[in-house]
Amino acid sequence: MTGSVRRRPGDGRLLLVGLALVLVAGCAAGDDRPEAVGAEATTAADTTGSLSGDELAAAERIAGRYAHYDVVAYEGSGMKTLIISYGFTDLDVVDGRLVEQETFCSADHRSDQPISVRFSDAATQAIRPVPVDAELSVEDGRARVVRPATPTGIGVDLADPVNDPLPTDPADPRVRDDDGDGRPGVTATISAAGGAVTGELYLARREIFAYDLAEQSDGTLTGVVRDDSEQLVVGASNEVFRTPAQWDQHPDLTRSPIVLVRVGRDWDCDRLMAERPTLLPPVPTIDW
Repeated sequence: MTGSVRRRPGDGRLLLVGLALVLVAGCAAGDDRPEAVGAEATTAADTTGSLSGDELAAAERIAGRYAHYDVVAYEGSGMKTLIISYGFTDLDVVDGRLVEQETFCSADHRSDQPISVRFSDAATQAIRPVPVDAELSVEDGRARVVRPATPTGIGVDLADPVNDPLPTDPADPRVRDDDGDGRPGVTATISAAGGAVTGELYLARREIFAYDLAEQSDGTLTGVVRDDSEQLVVGASNEVFRTPAQWDQHPDLTRSPIVLVRVGRDWDCDRLMAERPTLLPPVPTIDW
């Protein structure tokens, strides 16, 4: 039997199960924020029509590479957790459309319990969402950008990322060693009870996230993230970590902010992580 976390609205990005939890995930969102549900998700950049007038001018103004910082807050099974993700968001005007592309560099974990979770940079960087047409509007002269959900497999090869069921058997040929550590799926390393309990989880996941952003006067883009990911545990080094657990994204989405800060097109993960302390917001505290 494998432990599992099945999809529910708000279920966690890079969720771990059992004693631990989750890895991989601004304040301008309103009631029209996007719903990250599979039925509305896209698997490639969709042609949604060309921008014109103020929209096209806004798209050209905000086009570029941005350092990406987001936090997703979860609670459940007696724990509260933050997953902090770092990477890049590239915005490009292509044939009159605003195309958005995410790449990830690293992820971090905070909990209100004595649990340490590590998700390697190799596993984080294996998350490769497809480019997608962003929805762009202009409000009071400033751009508002909505990124729709693009289901993306990690640790698993899904022919149909929206609808294919996740594998439950580590021998399933669809399971991939995406982080290159010789174990099935992608690996999360867990330490609990002051190091008395340690182990690894081997995960197959479907990443589903969406966000909306608002252009700020300083050129940053800020908003909130909505997460609806799904995962199965295809193996574990310690049976205690196979225990299923349910995690929900905190209903106050201002606790799940995203901040994009413009950087040069030549920036890579090494430079981003080196300059993170002065460039990006600090990790928030669990104060709810």
